[in-house]
Amino acid sequence: MTSPPFRAGQINLPLDLPASYSRADFVPAPCNAHALQMITQGGWPAGKLVLTGPEGAGKTHLLHVWAAEHDAALLRAQHLDGADLPALAERGNVALDDAHQIAGQPELEAALFHLHNLLAASGGQVLLGARGPVRDWGLRLPDLASRLQAAAHVGLAAPDDALLAAVLTKLFADRQVSVPDTLIPYLLPRMERSLGGALHIVALLDAAALARKKPISRNLAAEILNGLRDPE
Repeated sequence: MTSPPFRAGQINLPLDLPASYSRADFVPAPCNAHALQMITQGGWPAGKLVLTGPEGAGKTHLLHVWAAEHDAALLRAQHLDGADLPALAERGNVALDDAHQIAGQPELEAALFHLHNLLAASGGQVLLGARGPVRDWGLRLPDLASRLQAAAHVGLAAPDDALLAAVLTKLFADRQVSVPDTLIPYLLPRMERSLGGALHIVALLDAAALARKKPISRNLAAEILNGLRDPE
């Protein structure tokens, strides 16, 4: 009996799939090697580093790794408004994700400027994750812009095939799922090319295989990919 065509909405998965941001789950690759080295070696000039890269390149994961290893406070930069800035500075180290999104918001720019000065005075460190370099954020507070533009900068490249293949292999292994050798080469040119996309497709494949009580195959992957392109 032929199974009905797969549609993305047929499997009830949370929109924000759980992810592990531990150091053990970070997959090193040439496209992230320099950023990983900068994050782990520390000793940044003036105690600040801007980590940039496209969505899905692994910025959030590296921020979590650094925060865990340096007992740093970790928050999205948009949450600085109303945050206890002296308490954050007293923590000593702060990691801010999506820092570029504060641009053009006077309260948030002022909060980051104040936090920056508090950390500088106490010898603390700040790691900022952003989509692009500071000069492209559109900051309106000149003093903040000049200080952040003077920070050390390291970029993450978009995940390449080698990294995506290693991540897919690890995600399937973590779920104790065996897949045919042809599956990952089939997925690579067709899936969303991000680490989040890898997590999503593995979760969908695993759930669909369990629902059908069949092993994961290229045919099932084709159905899922078609369902993602045509959710109706």
